[in-house]
Amino acid sequence: MARTAKLIVLTGATRGLGRALLEGFIKSGARVAGCGRDSSQVEELQRCYNKPHHFSVVDVADSDAVSAWAANVLADFGTPDFLINNAGIINKNAPLWDVPTDEFSRVMDINVKGVHSVLRSFLPSMIKRKKGVVINFSSGWGRSAAPDVAPYCASKYAIEGLTLALAKELPAGMSAIPFNPGIIDTDMLRSCFGSSAMSYPSPARWAERAVPFLLGLSPRENGQLVSID
Repeated sequence: MARTAKLIVLTGATRGLGRALLEGFIKSGARVAGCGRDSSQVEELQRCYNKPHHFSVVDVADSDAVSAWAANVLADFGTPDFLINNAGIINKNAPLWDVPTDEFSRVMDINVKGVHSVLRSFLPSMIKRKKGVVINFSSGWGRSAAPDVAPYCASKYAIEGLTLALAKELPAGMSAIPFNPGIIDTDMLRSCFGSSAMSYPSPARWAERAVPFLLGLSPRENGQLVSID
């Protein structure tokens, strides 16, 4: 694979939508530097995909770990063409007043503060080059709301505002895009919808559309609310 292949940095690469995207990006000819929290799943990715791809165990809620990971990626692989913040969790279904404080904090630590840590670590290099696309995964529940998932909704509304503000700060030639992936049959959806989640597309099927769609995003879409319906 040529060194000039697009470099994609992807968080939450070990399962669900991230794993499906990872496989699609690699098939498209891109280089991928991904991370996830589960060491066994990261080891599996390393066995399946050799250089020029690279995978690391990183909890995006740990800002020091994110900084160290980014430093290694930038030194070994260069500046990303696409920076994709996909890692996220959802709270257990419950009315807001029954959600424990530590669970609420964990959702925010990963879904919001984790995105900030990744942006702080990679954006300076991208801004110096004045080139690159930032895609922050939002949700339909970042543009509407539902009962029993208030912490998750709050985190994704935050991602929408954070990304739209970032879009106004970036130099010409770059873009920041809040992305609603649609409704997909993932473990997170099953935690909310139960068995009815199976009526929605699998991550692999969804990725068939999502991969070319995401790779087609450019500075023209800077600050736009983007969705796959």
